[in-house]
Amino acid sequence: MRTLISTVILLAAHSAGCAAEQAGARGDTSAGAGASAVRLPEGARLVDLTYPFDDKTIYWPTATTGFAHETVHHGKTEGGYFYSAYTLCAPEHGGTHLDAPIHFAEGKTTADAVPLSRLVGSAVVVDVSAAASRDSDYLVTRADIEAFERAHGAIEPRTIVLIRTGWGARWPDKKSYLGDDRPGHAEALHFPGIGEDAARALVARSVGAVGIDTASIDHGPSKDFITHQVLLGADIPAFENVASMESLPPRGALVIALPMKIRAGSGGPLRIVAVLPR
Repeated sequence: MRTLISTVILLAAHSAGCAAEQAGARGDTSAGAGASAVRLPEGARLVDLTYPFDDKTIYWPTATTGFAHETVHHGKTEGGYFYSAYTLCAPEHGGTHLDAPIHFAEGKTTADAVPLSRLVGSAVVVDVSAAASRDSDYLVTRADIEAFERAHGAIEPRTIVLIRTGWGARWPDKKSYLGDDRPGHAEALHFPGIGEDAARALVARSVGAVGIDTASIDHGPSKDFITHQVLLGADIPAFENVASMESLPPRGALVIALPMKIRAGSGGPLRIVAVLPR
């Protein structure tokens, strides 16, 4: 895994350096020059872990708006060429998104200040989908984390830990995914999440970030959002509504999770991908 990460970084750096040199020789200093020169290691593939943002995007029930994408222009201009442009508006927390630590921890890191070292790294996938299929309010336990480590090795510091509950198969059916589809009501939600003891176990392992394929790192019935308090209080960011976890192995992926850089934000839309070795 470290070899894959190093190769990706080295290739990107080498390509950027070559592109800059070539651009300088041409007098081309545009930011995008040479971007297509970056190549993944042979046999590696990319997996998109992001849901599209559209009118089906699921937001927390108390959000007063959803994703709005309005046309400024789409079609031929007076000059005879085609042009399209849109405006968008959305709450920070919905769809595949980042929870910055400030979301539940006063004084902690805002969305624009989350270090890239917490957003890019080796990933493990802790699969609790069997237990979650029997209990829609399932809470991941410390025992689940320890069982993963016995089977797949220790979770090292700065690892990005992804929790797979199987809930992604329910997207974008809001009632099935959240357990309740009434606007403005969050008191009767049902979906799995991470328990306090598991959250503390992840803090003890100094993980880089934690992601889950449900609407929240806390389970649906939570009233105190203790897992948010524990993880974000330790300045560990969270990724919610992560897609396509079934495509990832328990260990071996490199995850790149780049949120919209909202100054002083509590979170924001996230584009997250995995690089899988051959």
